Amino acid sequence: MVAKRLALTPGEPAGVGPDLVIELARRGSLGDTTVLCDPDLLAERAHTLGVPIEILAPDDIPPGSQPEPGRIIVEPEAAPGPVRPGIPDPVNAEYVLRTLRRAATGCMNGEYLAMITGPVQKSVINEAGIPFTGHTEFLAKLSGVPEVVMLLAADTLRVALVTTHLPLARVPAAITAPRIRITLDILDRALRENWKIARPHILVAGLNPHAGEQGHLGREELDIIGPALEAARKDGIDLEGPLPADTLFTPPYLERADAVLAMYHDQGLPVLKHAGFGRAVNITLGLPFLRTSVDHGTALPLAGSGRADPGSLQAALDAARALAALQEDAPRR
Repeated sequence: MVAKRLALTPGEPAGVGPDLVIELARRGSLGDTTVLCDPDLLAERAHTLGVPIEILAPDDIPPGSQPEPGRIIVEPEAAPGPVRPGIPDPVNAEYVLRTLRRAATGCMNGEYLAMITGPVQKSVINEAGIPFTGHTEFLAKLSGVPEVVMLLAADTLRVALVTTHLPLARVPAAITAPRIRITLDILDRALRENWKIARPHILVAGLNPHAGEQGHLGREELDIIGPALEAARKDGIDLEGPLPADTLFTPPYLERADAVLAMYHDQGLPVLKHAGFGRAVNITLGLPFLRTSVDHGTALPLAGSGRADPGSLQAALDAARALAALQEDAPRR
């Protein structure tokens, strides 16, 4: 039997994730989605928000049908501790990870088409004594994949990262030729297989200002990045670079690009979030299943207030649906 539903994990229970799920249910946007969370938590948050919802078990809906607006299909996972909006508790950290494990396992065994994740509070998971650097790394380890790539997308702009959640002081040492090549291989393959782009064109940023200015502002471009890109070109990857980051994010470059590869987190993502905040989507490339996520954090002060914007979670749902549908399409371009 082919999976037809998506799995959604709201993330940190004290954050805005539950609020966003409730608002999308009210709008009727969760018809093909099963939410993996504590149903009592959703009911309590809906009461706080003043939004009437009805929580259904997966077996309450006939196969192939979808619930009406205001009804949420929930696969229950109990949170061990009380949840207060805006106040994370380390006692619930393992609960968050259980929902992620369940969604990922369901995707890998064919129960779900894709997983969509709400924001987690990394600090509170680490305070619980569980080493955790982010969804991307956690899902890679869980699925046994040695390398994955973080990509954020907003409309037609796609930005992937060579390094992700590293202190800035550690970034230069992490920019190696093998790391660049692995990232390019995963990115190129994902653009071909997931987006069905026959020959993707990738722009690659340098590490230093002005892409090192011929070694006067740093030698990484000459010694590491440039040679890695030349080797990738010889193997058939269509790319330009290393380019100055302040140049490649201009319209004349972006209009001919299918993706941008940035060297580190805050080199590429501020541009993307400025261009598409509220509708940007985080996509993990290289996993054995589709995974999309919001582009924002837990927004603790907004939890339970009714002021959280569900735009990014809606975009993450839409992206998961579109990417799943594209797997049936013939290649384009």
